[in-house]
Amino acid sequence: MSQIFQAMLLGPLVSRTGSKKIGFQGIATTPQEDLLVIKELLEAGQLAPVIDKCYPLSQVVQAMKYVVEEHARGKVVIMVAQPPDRA
Repeated sequence: MSQIFQAMLLGPLVSRTGSKKIGFQGIATTPQEDLLVIKELLEAGQLAPVIDKCYPLSQVVQAMKYVVEEHARGKVVIMVAQPPDRA
């Protein structure tokens, strides 16, 4: 994780003085129109998220290991609170 911070802090300097080009691209944004289309597809039942595994907040480390080492095939969800029982 420290390599990420080093790249963010030192990247511009290394890019100017060395042969390597290092930079931070920031956070991607999604146009609101696209989000509205996705919302409509979800509400119509034409799109469903693929959830591979769910972990409680206390098992964040195990969840991250699963994502990295086991190559999750869907989203890995971190539950902040236990969902109510569905009868």
